[in-house]
Amino acid sequence: MARHSHPTLWGASLVSPGRTRFRLWAPIQRQPHLVIEGRAPVPMEKEDAGWFAVEVDCGASTPYRYRLDDGLAVPDPASKAQRGDVHDPSLVVDPHAYAWKNDAWMGRPLEELVLYEAHPGLLGGFDGMRAHLPALADLGVTALQLMPIGAFPGARNWGYDGVLPYAPDAAYGTPDDLKRLVDEAHGLGLQVFLDVVYNHFGPEGNYLHAFAEPFFRDDVQTPWGAAIDFRRREVRRYFADNVLMWLMEYRIDGLRFDAVHQIREKDWLDEMAAEVRRTIEPGRHVHLVLENEENDPGHLARDIDAQWNDDFHHCVHVMLTGEDQSYYGNYSRDTAGKLARALKEGFVYQGQAPENGEGGPRGAPSGHLPPTAFVSHIQNHDQVGNRAFGDRLAALVAREALDAAVALHLLCPQLPMIFMGEETGAKDPFLFFTDYHDALADAVREGRRREFEAFPEFADPQTRARIPDPNAPETFARSRPKVAGEGGDAAVLALYRRLLAARAERIAPRLKGARAEGAEVVGEKAVVGRWRMGDGARLTLLANLGAIPAPLGGASVPEAEPFVVVGAPLADGGIPAHTTIAWLEAA
Repeated sequence: MARHSHPTLWGASLVSPGRTRFRLWAPIQRQPHLVIEGRAPVPMEKEDAGWFAVEVDCGASTPYRYRLDDGLAVPDPASKAQRGDVHDPSLVVDPHAYAWKNDAWMGRPLEELVLYEAHPGLLGGFDGMRAHLPALADLGVTALQLMPIGAFPGARNWGYDGVLPYAPDAAYGTPDDLKRLVDEAHGLGLQVFLDVVYNHFGPEGNYLHAFAEPFFRDDVQTPWGAAIDFRRREVRRYFADNVLMWLMEYRIDGLRFDAVHQIREKDWLDEMAAEVRRTIEPGRHVHLVLENEENDPGHLARDIDAQWNDDFHHCVHVMLTGEDQSYYGNYSRDTAGKLARALKEGFVYQGQAPENGEGGPRGAPSGHLPPTAFVSHIQNHDQVGNRAFGDRLAALVAREALDAAVALHLLCPQLPMIFMGEETGAKDPFLFFTDYHDALADAVREGRRREFEAFPEFADPQTRARIPDPNAPETFARSRPKVAGEGGDAAVLALYRRLLAARAERIAPRLKGARAEGAEVVGEKAVVGRWRMGDGARLTLLANLGAIPAPLGGASVPEAEPFVVVGAPLADGGIPAHTTIAWLEAA
């Protein structure tokens, strides 16, 4: 049985079963000490450029901290595990303790990707997630994408407030529990993706300012505080090693990089991705996906595979709900035309300024990229959870309309992502939740409610007071939907299974080399898209997400029998309401 590790510049590394080397970048400290419980503090040896290191006799599971010049004891910023919460001691981890059963796994090609975004805490941590893997594989999902797992304060968090990105949060399980989840997923043919956050640290438990202040910029702010200074070699290495640890030691198949538009030094992304390609084993499929509001296609022409296509989501959401507030206002005019562009070219905004007047030009031309350069979704943690009451589409729109949108989403050649609970028709809210206390809890609760002051429906303070408290345990509990294998709406589950089977049989094998041929508007909420697949076949998708039939007009559709009809067949030259139809014509 194979065992894996990856060396890191920061942190604690076993050099033998009973001896560990500790390394810390602390450029504003004179003499930090290593503190192991039950022992006298050990002074760390000064190296060049602000580094300190020491090697001592201790093995796996040893609890330790670093004591700073002022006496403050802090966890290791590259802790591989915590004994409890983020303020508690770090633990030495033996990366070779876990023996991999499915080490021959080499991943799956990008074209086979069907992502399933899930919050591990809501599904019982790493061990609880393992119980759901067979149902996801049976559904037709090919990749489980975990929301961030880096250690965060408390027991409940979305994960984007993490402060120890090397340490799987103790509320979810141990490092070996995570490896067991990945290993069993591989045994079922499932990839595992991880959402990682390299644009900021959370508001509680980040001690880097105390000993490595230059880790952050003093001239650039993000929505969450001082920007991380990726101009520094030490910072670049900290995050690059984190990437490689997940991929090499934990055998993660792909990473989703959160909000990279908040990273000023964009060249780090390409530098890191190139190192990934040099490091992974030949023939192994590893996929890198960005979230980037800037719609920059440049990264996608190099070593990064894909980007979340929020434009696709916004078009579909506006068509289904009619909402036009906030950023949805950028998609409320000529929505069908924008959706057609998203199907044909990926990004809607390719250098244009947002129509709501907020911000300057966004994006650059993306029509030269393949469909697999875009991850499409009609729901995700952000778009559901950042609503005041966490409303899912199933609770907002008619089921028939949503089914037609699901069919367009899952059969489009872009890479689809499903948000946990979609597949069962869940109407449970997905709410914003944290586990803060005292003044920070008050600030988060009231700040959350202030975010909605500009919306007319929340102008009344009493209405805003109804927005759930993120720190209340019941807010977390209410966010847990039924997922595949647990019941739910049987008709919705059957639809997802049917569509994913059709995708696996008809679309995925032909995706490599596929290119969009065109897309056009055929009604206020109706579009037709065409793609020339890699084997020369032509895929045609016709979708009417509106509540009234749309005339087909001059748009041409194949005369052959469609392989999927969700809604009703074409009738009298028109497209029935709430209908998506798919054809595949041989070359």
